[in-house]
Amino acid sequence: MNTMKRLAIVNGPNLNLLGSREPHLYGGQSIEELLSSLTSRFPEADLVHYQSNIEGELIDFMQQFAGDGIVLNAGGYSHTSVAIADCVKAIAVPVISVHITNIYAREEARHHDLISAYSMGQITGLGTEGYGLAVQRLLSL
Repeated sequence: MNTMKRLAIVNGPNLNLLGSREPHLYGGQSIEELLSSLTSRFPEADLVHYQSNIEGELIDFMQQFAGDGIVLNAGGYSHTSVAIADCVKAIAVPVISVHITNIYAREEARHHDLISAYSMGQITGLGTEGYGLAVQRLLSL
């Protein structure tokens, strides 16, 4: 019996710059290092990564993803994209929203997350460890 779960790590705009973009906020770990760490930490998961700076491409990927869960860091789209929120609401795959920084301790525009209302949960402000916590939770379902 195959118990491996297929999970997607979906990253939105500017997260391809993780490790070099504002390391005082987002840390020094690159996206490649984060994904390698998650793959090593969770060998029981088939982790698929997708990153795009384009809203519609993120939606297309999530609508077409056939798996057991999605860890979504929509970046700035979390605060502006009704379309991504509608996608998360419409798909059957459970989604956990992740924010590397504490969005509630930042600029006012970041305090409202449109996607979290339709996610099964939200992890904010725990750095890149939020991804690991989200994977752990999805694996427990």
